[in-house]
Amino acid sequence: RALFPGQSNGVFTKVQDLRYGENSHQQAALYRDLYPAPGSLVTGVQLQGKELSYNNIADSDAAWECVKAFQDAAAACVIVKHANPCGVAVAATAEEAYRKAFKTDPTSAFGGIIAFNGEVGLDVVNAMNERKHFVEVLIAPSFSAEAKAALASKQNLRVLVVPLGKQLNTLELKRVGGGLLVQTPDNFTAQAAGLKVVTKKQPTAQQIEDLLFAERVAKFVKSNAIVFCGGGMTLGV
Repeated sequence: RALFPGQSNGVFTKVQDLRYGENSHQQAALYRDLYPAPGSLVTGVQLQGKELSYNNIADSDAAWECVKAFQDAAAACVIVKHANPCGVAVAATAEEAYRKAFKTDPTSAFGGIIAFNGEVGLDVVNAMNERKHFVEVLIAPSFSAEAKAALASKQNLRVLVVPLGKQLNTLELKRVGGGLLVQTPDNFTAQAAGLKVVTKKQPTAQQIEDLLFAERVAKFVKSNAIVFCGGGMTLGV
């Protein structure tokens, strides 16, 4: 079967009608693949909160796909605002990863989407409350019973449980006027062994680690990406 056949026919099933699209005067609906990739956003379950909007779903997908790139980390946190990561960090615990990610840009983090690569506990919820951090959507593979109880009072907060998976969509689609752009997903992740140093001064092991971290984040930044990072966290995007 050809990767790009002579004719393209997609098969999707409708999940729900949305209140409106990207703008209030637009209509919208959410569809899912007939066989969605395991661990993709549409395989998740909403535990609480208001109905997801068009922009909520788009931003949540950006956050979830980014945090999936850090599955090998003990804990990872991604904060997205307007489809762009504004804070990304890895650490020993989810709480520490959140604190580091939030520190990147506290202003942009307000009203954003947060995704974790592991269970969210009460310590994370308390850390969010300490900062009076208003969040639109919170996503993780699981939440502790204590975290669920603490989040229940935030009636407008959308809480999503999405199973963690490494698979990506087989193809990426982008509509253009009267047509469709199709490409394979960007599944490249740089490894230290594959790097070629072309400068006389050799980077340290920590600098290599930081560069590899930045490369993973840059993949999810729109337009021309510049990512400053150090010590397992973004310093600026």
